[in-house]
Amino acid sequence: MAITQIKIVQDYIRMCTDGWEQGWHERNGGNVTYRMRPEEVEQCRPFFSAPGEWNPMGVTGANLAGEYFLTTGSGKYFRNIALDPLHSIGIVEINAAGDAWRIVWGLAGGAKPTSEFPSHYMNHCVRAAATGGAYRVIYHAHPANLIAMTYVLPLTARDFTRALWQSATECPVVFPGGVGVVPWMVPGGAEIALATSELMKEFDAAVWAHHGLFCSGPDFDTTFGLMHTIEKSAQIWVLAQSASGGKLRQTIRDDELRAIAREFGVTLNEKFLDP
Repeated sequence: MAITQIKIVQDYIRMCTDGWEQGWHERNGGNVTYRMRPEEVEQCRPFFSAPGEWNPMGVTGANLAGEYFLTTGSGKYFRNIALDPLHSIGIVEINAAGDAWRIVWGLAGGAKPTSEFPSHYMNHCVRAAATGGAYRVIYHAHPANLIAMTYVLPLTARDFTRALWQSATECPVVFPGGVGVVPWMVPGGAEIALATSELMKEFDAAVWAHHGLFCSGPDFDTTFGLMHTIEKSAQIWVLAQSASGGKLRQTIRDDELRAIAREFGVTLNEKFLDP
């Protein structure tokens, strides 16, 4: 048996491949991390190599100290993950202080976890705390239509949430809390990691201006579905704005958004609605 025959590794690779096929991962763009369950770690442990050196992250999250994460590699291409997982992805262990990682499997040939691992780790810490440990996936991709919106709309959670909710009827059901927005920052460092994690205390998804989208969820299907839904709504928004010259004839009104929420038993974030 190979580690790639273990279900959680197969499911992780499938999500990466699905994102590539959507066109969200040009070159080495985007990254996925998954916080492993103890039983999944034990399934994979026979394949672990001698652990590497501890590498400081520049951020600290004590609540997930000692945990293990599946991660994509820095500079690695999503199109190659299914073909060469040993060099494209890996499993890292977090130290007892929650401020450093070391490789225990994969990322062969001197590779490292995604350069945005500090952002992922801080978002994991925040979403795990906010959901009682239920959320395990952080997914970052470059969906083109959503990125295009960041050049047109004001960079506020209210403007983006309203535009997305009003562009597709399912959106208030899929992300009733709305989406956060991070202004443009240099990716990969502690500053953007902390800014994103602050938003993730409230939201399941955060837009990175002129860059992409971060989504979180309890499993791969839910998290991929959130990314897919937001990008589909963004595509509809872009198409409608282009076709109308920015002058829409009608949209989903606030009372209709509330009616959707009542019908599906979700609670909308009222700060994004007009009285």
